[in-house]
Amino acid sequence: MRALVLEGINQPLQLQEVPTPTLGAGEVLVQIYAAALNHRDVWIQKGQYAGLNYPSIVGSDGAGVVVAVGEGAPADLQGQAVVINPGHNWGNNPAAQAREFAILGLPHQGTFAEYVSVPAHYVQAKPTHLSFEQAAALPLGGVTAYRSAFTRAGLQAGERVLITGIGGGVALLALQMAVAIGAEVWVTSGSEEKIQKAVGLGAQGGISYKTEKWAAELTKRAGGSFQVIIDSAAGPGFNDLLDAAAPGGRIVFYGGTAGAMKDVPPAKIFWKQLSILGSTMGTEQDFAAMISLVEQYQLVPVIDEVLPFTEGETAMLRMADGLQFGKLVLQVRSS
Repeated sequence: MRALVLEGINQPLQLQEVPTPTLGAGEVLVQIYAAALNHRDVWIQKGQYAGLNYPSIVGSDGAGVVVAVGEGAPADLQGQAVVINPGHNWGNNPAAQAREFAILGLPHQGTFAEYVSVPAHYVQAKPTHLSFEQAAALPLGGVTAYRSAFTRAGLQAGERVLITGIGGGVALLALQMAVAIGAEVWVTSGSEEKIQKAVGLGAQGGISYKTEKWAAELTKRAGGSFQVIIDSAAGPGFNDLLDAAAPGGRIVFYGGTAGAMKDVPPAKIFWKQLSILGSTMGTEQDFAAMISLVEQYQLVPVIDEVLPFTEGETAMLRMADGLQFGKLVLQVRSS
């Protein structure tokens, strides 16, 4: 089969012929029709991720068709169009992942390939209203957004929610889910164009995080502070989130792209009775609930661009530039 192979740190993805995976007991072989990129793939390429090993086939997001079923796997999966849950071995504690938890694409072979084998319980029927390209844009970002917004922050209809850094896959999916259930959504971005696109998806409005005292200005525009804040940056700007949060509010963050949260004043947290919540990926139940929500509200992930499988490195460079609005998807096989 063909796969996009990463040979080492800061090396480009190379299209190579590699062995097709063999099936173990309880596994299924999925022929990948589309695979989507995440920043995780870029961090692995740059050597900024734990447990690196090369050569490696990266990619956590994929959708395709089950073409073979291993011994002990449900026979009725044969021929099904599926999406793949990239979070494996969560463990028995729904509150936090086990030490054995792993994400597809490292250390195990990822989805940037024509075929991938996974345990059968990590595939779920593709929502029928989505194309393979749209479905491939769901898994990692979707489960991360769902767990952050609902499992961890407990977002409810009618609540005012702030989603920072709009334009990335997780933030956009969180926006779409929050709007769907009836929350009032506001956003931040460094790009006015991205803010306006978010408004087109149902956000009430937004503000550039480059604006001086943006938290005060945004709460004024929104008519109040925010019961829920969903963030991926952390860093020095975390203090602004404390200012924007309503008393008793919940701040959940699933990343730390801006670095450490230095000089955080404790009084802003305890006096406002804030809950500060971390979130990473999600359980199998989170993944199933995310798919159900997508089906219930007929949500369609935002795709920035679909590129041919042969242009994997082009997609990686675009992801690294951070200019995209929505997911970057590779079409591995025409449907």
